[in-house]
Amino acid sequence: MMRTRPLKVALLGCGVVGSEVARIMTTHADDLTARIGAPVELAGVAVRRPDRVREGIAPELVTTDATALVKRGDIDVVVEVIGGIEPARTLITTAFEHGASVVSANKALLAQDGAALHAAAEQHGKDLYYEAAVAGAIPLVRPLRESLAGDKINRVMGIVNGTTNFILDKMDSTGAGYQEALDEATALGYAEADPTADVEGFDAAAKAAILAGIAFHTRVRLDDVYREGMTEVTAADFASAKQMGCTIKLLAICERAGDGASVTARVHPAMIPLSHPLASVRGAYNAVFVESDAAGQLMFYGPGAGGSPTASAVLGDLVAVCRNRIGGATGPGESAYAALPVSPMGDVVTRYHISLDVADKPGVLAQVATVFAEHGVSIDTVRQSGKDGEASLVVVTHRASDAALTGTVEALRKLDTVRGVASIMRVEGE
Repeated sequence: MMRTRPLKVALLGCGVVGSEVARIMTTHADDLTARIGAPVELAGVAVRRPDRVREGIAPELVTTDATALVKRGDIDVVVEVIGGIEPARTLITTAFEHGASVVSANKALLAQDGAALHAAAEQHGKDLYYEAAVAGAIPLVRPLRESLAGDKINRVMGIVNGTTNFILDKMDSTGAGYQEALDEATALGYAEADPTADVEGFDAAAKAAILAGIAFHTRVRLDDVYREGMTEVTAADFASAKQMGCTIKLLAICERAGDGASVTARVHPAMIPLSHPLASVRGAYNAVFVESDAAGQLMFYGPGAGGSPTASAVLGDLVAVCRNRIGGATGPGESAYAALPVSPMGDVVTRYHISLDVADKPGVLAQVATVFAEHGVSIDTVRQSGKDGEASLVVVTHRASDAALTGTVEALRKLDTVRGVASIMRVEGE
């Protein structure tokens, strides 16, 4: 039986994403009603600039008092798309206290305070959904915490930032330098005026924390995620990658240790074989590769940002939360029962590509090889070229810990024959 009393929705934020949420709620109202089992009504929109014209939104719905809006008591669901830590955190907890469930796209807040927000939702018997916080329109959060809830996930590796993927893809396909590719990304609207959050990996690290927490049933905070940006990636690195049959991506990697006793979460640029599915992800698209015991390998791919894609994920959550509201139930909350320790980056084991500037004279390779051996790092391949007394030495290792590789590089820098370390890059996906 169709419920006639509408479910009331408060929208916090009406920027690129919020305005699309409001538009879809209006234009797809009949479909949403049929799917939910009750009409949904936009009951208020909290904004910072009330004088701006917002097409399709009645002026009487607009307010600058977000606190009063979430305290109304007749609000069923609060949709938070303002971002940042405060006032979003306080508004969300206030919404729970006053009887509303919450749909959020706030990756930074969830990565920092997800445990506290889940606890507040559980205390008040309300839902907290956040599909839009990771990878835009790609269904990822719900499959991990619902569809794969009966499986054991061992690794989640993906491209979760469209800006960085566009830049790296442009460098790979055209031979452009980093700054040139960034300038194009900015001109096309893929990069913000200040791209730091993207290119230095902060955005991807927040998403990695969320994904690791869900995948491994363990609380993983933003501070637990190793982060390395991509601003030092050069055209020479891409040339080396191509010689190895690889490309370079900024990857978020969350994985269990081999013994299953700990987990790691990290974000950094890495060489990845062209045969790997993630290598073919072009432009500003996102993709996440999941490996589990029973399901095996799964790939989730699609647009990871933008108003319409992100709004699609928000509306999907809104439908689910509204259905729960009608049924008097709540969806899955935080699952952190495993409580696995998060290992430091030094414990991570992977392959490495190291490019050295060395003196072009006999015995250099032997000296370098000795340093690797002394630190327990096995060499897979070596490529040397040079002239006029200077040379380049490229070493690709077998799998080694980050701590062992760090010690190796420190020792290499002390050799008189090593002029400098041109680049160090991890090799993933093998």
